[in-house]
Amino acid sequence: MSTNHPKNEAYLSAVIPKRIKLFEQIQSHQLQNLKSLPHDPIKITLPDGTVKEGKRWETTPIDIAGGVSKGLANSALISAVNDELWDMSRVLEGDCKLELFKFDSDKGRDTLWHSSAHILGQALEQEYGCQLCIGPCTTRGEGFYYDALYDGLTLNDDHFTNIEAGAAKAAKEAQPFERIEVTKDQAIEMFSDNNFKVEIINDLPADKTITVYRCGPLVDLCRGPHIPNTSFVKAFKCLKASSAYWRGSKDRESLQRVYGISYPDQKQLKKYLQFLEEAKKYDHRLLGQKQELFFCHALRFFQCYSTMFSSLSFTTHNTLIFSPGSYFFLPHGTRVYNKLMEFIKEQYWKRGYKEVITPNMYNMKLWEISGHAANYKENMFTFEIESQKFGLKPMNCPGHCLMFQHKVRSYRDLPIRLADFGVLHRNEASGALSGLTRVRRFQQDDAHIFCTEDQVTDEVKGVLKFIDDAYTIFGFTYELKLSTRPEKYLGHLETWDKAENDLKVALDAFGKTWTLNEGDGAFYGPKIDITVSDAMNRKFQCATLQLDFQLPAQFKLEYSDDDETKKPKPRPVMIHRAVLGSVERMFAILLEHYKGKWPFWLSPRQAIVCPISNKSEAYALQVKKTIHDAGYYVDADITDRKIDKKVREAQLAQYNYILVVGETEAVTGQVSVRIRDSAAHSVKSIEDLLKEFKTKTDDYE
Repeated sequence: MSTNHPKNEAYLSAVIPKRIKLFEQIQSHQLQNLKSLPHDPIKITLPDGTVKEGKRWETTPIDIAGGVSKGLANSALISAVNDELWDMSRVLEGDCKLELFKFDSDKGRDTLWHSSAHILGQALEQEYGCQLCIGPCTTRGEGFYYDALYDGLTLNDDHFTNIEAGAAKAAKEAQPFERIEVTKDQAIEMFSDNNFKVEIINDLPADKTITVYRCGPLVDLCRGPHIPNTSFVKAFKCLKASSAYWRGSKDRESLQRVYGISYPDQKQLKKYLQFLEEAKKYDHRLLGQKQELFFCHALRFFQCYSTMFSSLSFTTHNTLIFSPGSYFFLPHGTRVYNKLMEFIKEQYWKRGYKEVITPNMYNMKLWEISGHAANYKENMFTFEIESQKFGLKPMNCPGHCLMFQHKVRSYRDLPIRLADFGVLHRNEASGALSGLTRVRRFQQDDAHIFCTEDQVTDEVKGVLKFIDDAYTIFGFTYELKLSTRPEKYLGHLETWDKAENDLKVALDAFGKTWTLNEGDGAFYGPKIDITVSDAMNRKFQCATLQLDFQLPAQFKLEYSDDDETKKPKPRPVMIHRAVLGSVERMFAILLEHYKGKWPFWLSPRQAIVCPISNKSEAYALQVKKTIHDAGYYVDADITDRKIDKKVREAQLAQYNYILVVGETEAVTGQVSVRIRDSAAHSVKSIEDLLKEFKTKTDDYE
């Protein structure tokens, strides 16, 4: 396939020089201002307590790094000044504490990848003359992407060589990442040829500082920060291209998205690409098919169906999907799904949660009260019944507010912990659907805690302990991040400040390391994001804990305290929390985490009985019944295959226990036990075997 594409040279020749000229004019003015500012001495405190001397409006983090060691100056990618991420070349404004981060830290890695997205954007713009939209790190922390609008071109793997060559050229030139601050009018003038950028600028709050970065010919709207220059990206690879909608809305422009990965050396890139090949073998969609766990319906459209389905539209060529983004769980998959929910329900019983059931659809007036109609409507499935608008619920929280509201509450009732496994629907864009990890129909281990302000710290600590216990059982490690007020939010600043402080107190009391993730909270409150790492060291967002002062106010929730005459009555605080998150998503993550080898307590195939010959079939079926009656998943292979073949097939099917029985075992009432992935075997009585099963189930092994 040809990768040649006629670029809109008129667009490029007009836009690029114009942006560079405006950038340089503003930059020159700001540099002149810097020179006129006082350059009096300042003290810079490093993490080890060392204090370095510098000059206000002159000294930069890279100057300090060079004073520590040449190696640090050549490897530090980003800094934090008083906990705020700061470009290495940006001047310091006063006394401060300074941290420096290399690629081996999350901050350094994410900065390299964010900067690599700009390098990708530069290559896309220069090679194919596109209009750039946005280019962030991926939410899973595995590289970056850039969305762009193209004229008559669909990008695919065949274009990657050109893109990578453009990225290599940018890296070789060691283009510095330069930063300026602009007014809204200046930003609109600079990006007037790009409606996507203009829309972003117009949506910014009036008091928002707008920043623009330049590397080489690319001038881009971005809050930064960035690496010192493009030469720090020593290895760059395009991974895939896909479609995307502008701002995730199917009613907006259709864009193309290119994903990439980068590293500070080729060795790490090679290791990552090898990891990707390994991970493909354990993709949950592949394992789910092999183990007959679940499927998403896709009916091949043959001529014989043409009349039956003539009125229906197609989502892909010659394929009709009856329920896109919704999965069918087969019997063995349903076993795992139910086990996950049973596990959480057991924990609820121990931790004082009350399980409830709420409706699946509500009048849209409810979502107007909650604020979801204004902030989330495009992600909802809405419809009309008897001239009234209704919506399928995308979350349970408004329904739980109605449940709290339906009777008079006293401070003695609090905390109230309501848990709900209700089915949720979210209208995800078709291009965003991805196996079980991004679906339209799902269930969450969703719960909401209504408590007093004084109870917040203890309740948050209790949720964190719940998450820690669960993730330890799954074998996950995890990171905690406090996500604070976003640009678009409900409520008052003082309420947000209090909510954020309450979460900080609880996190500090919990005793595990946490980091600040500024501006990434929900529109109704700050949250603690929990990022888990699986056995292949991939990161996933699963559990969440969100503090909400807004919904109780929206629904006018209240409770009586010990002063019955007090007016107005105090409002409860609402804590949104999930441990598994989406059960579907957690199912997929665990399937890949265990590489298809489920632990016994969660396994859909705990045991299989394999008779050596037809003489021991009756005993095999008796053993199967005994194990089944004890409450375990057990099958029997009574085919006429040889025993070696039966055992091998059972191992491939990932049975945890393979129980071989012959005439000797039938006489003694025992079984010959083989464990998955082990050649060793032992002989046990049925009683001892069931004791072992119970221990593994009780200990979640």
